[in-house]
Amino acid sequence: MRDVVIVGAGPTGLMLAGELRLHGVDVLVLDREPEPTPVVRALGLHVRSIEVLDQRGLLERFLTHGRTYPPGGFFAGITRPLPDGPEGLHTAHGYVLGIPQPVVDRLLAEHAIEAGAEIRRGTELAEIVQHDDGVIVGLADGSRLDARYVVGCDGGRSTVRRRLGVEFPGEPTRVETLIGELAVTADPETVAAVMARVRRTQLRFGLGPLGDGYFRVVVPAAAVAPDRATPPTLEEFRTQLRAVAGTDFGVHSPRWLSRFGDATRLAEHYRVGRVLLAGDAAHVHPPVGGQGLNLGIQDAFNLGWKLAAEIGGWAPAGLLDSYETERRPVAAAVLDNTRAQMLLLDTDPGPQAVRRLLTELMGFDEVNRYLIGKVVAIDIRYDCPDDSGDGSDLLGRRLRDLPVGDGHLYGLMHAGRGLLLDRTGELSVDGWGDRVDHLTPGDLGPDAPDHPAVLLRPDGHVVWVGPDDAGLRMALSRWFGAPLDSPHRFGEGGRGAPGKRRGQ
Repeated sequence: MRDVVIVGAGPTGLMLAGELRLHGVDVLVLDREPEPTPVVRALGLHVRSIEVLDQRGLLERFLTHGRTYPPGGFFAGITRPLPDGPEGLHTAHGYVLGIPQPVVDRLLAEHAIEAGAEIRRGTELAEIVQHDDGVIVGLADGSRLDARYVVGCDGGRSTVRRRLGVEFPGEPTRVETLIGELAVTADPETVAAVMARVRRTQLRFGLGPLGDGYFRVVVPAAAVAPDRATPPTLEEFRTQLRAVAGTDFGVHSPRWLSRFGDATRLAEHYRVGRVLLAGDAAHVHPPVGGQGLNLGIQDAFNLGWKLAAEIGGWAPAGLLDSYETERRPVAAAVLDNTRAQMLLLDTDPGPQAVRRLLTELMGFDEVNRYLIGKVVAIDIRYDCPDDSGDGSDLLGRRLRDLPVGDGHLYGLMHAGRGLLLDRTGELSVDGWGDRVDHLTPGDLGPDAPDHPAVLLRPDGHVVWVGPDDAGLRMALSRWFGAPLDSPHRFGEGGRGAPGKRRGQ
């Protein structure tokens, strides 16, 4: 029996596979397509996703294949300079990483395989049947697999979600956009001039150079296609380019053509028994702001250590359910901000008046910082009980990367363990040393948080701030389960194999 079968080898499923393998979980990733898709649905990574990669030691390989850009213009394409520059976002990574989704997929797949995950392509899910001890995964070729858990990361048309019977309420596509990579015969000066003219009013239009005469072309469709799974034709592109821009730029020889809509839907549940949903299988929304791929990667980052804890037998009660209670509100907020952005892209006079007003409001630093923080996902605060009564504003928030000793904070989190930053030198994680690392005053530098002690979950969110050992032990039990010396240390079915402490 497999520990976890992940359905879908996109960025969410691959990120989750790598996270689970950090904890020794046996992982199989299935994908119905025989080869990775060449379609470039997303173009980059936002601040929080970049931080996530840094927390797992993956950032350098991504930086090698991407380009960094200053943040800005995320919210409905309204460009305002960032207050105080990149430092105004309170991150060590105040930039956007431009990197095409197929490259993201490839790098995450390489990482998952290096970590020991198996990826099986050309394998289609047919059914899932749950029982008390696991899940039977039926495949289209008639074979079956047994797993302890299944995670559906198989996109907006998720087979897993449909087989579970989970409702997916929201709004259907009302506005459709064509996208593709095509060769262009028009000279660069003509392309630039037409772009500048058309984008004064139509921000759902654009041509971005890719080299060798090819461009990424985006143009509004004439209407919503009856069968949205069918790619558009070259002639559709030519017709719509002429209608919107007055020229078709001589487009020809497409590498790929696709379409996307503005459907906005959120799954009623992220978990049904031993089956969970993540990424687009749990939420779909318009691509404005470039949040979709990032939201899925961050879902996986939240879920990975919790599911590993459940399988390992040390998860406290309710930990796995906290995946839904934490991540579903985040997705709901993204759905709302993309709804608002789509309205601001409408060319009618009313929405344009609202756009002009919001542009003025973004001249206020706090408004600008707030809206950018929503899109790049550094404003997320999970609901964490205050076990110390400290009342710190850090609780529930991710801690930014900081210099620690001779290195940096995120460099200490590559193994996916909890971390106690202890300025007092008087606290202890005894009993939880297989799950939590402990840094004492000799390990910390002057830039560590100005609090007696801070406890981080494996995803870098602060779950306790304070000076007292009693409050710390409550927080450790709440997030990391029973201590090793407890008779309830390992739940039924858990492995009972403690990990190593740092330095062992």
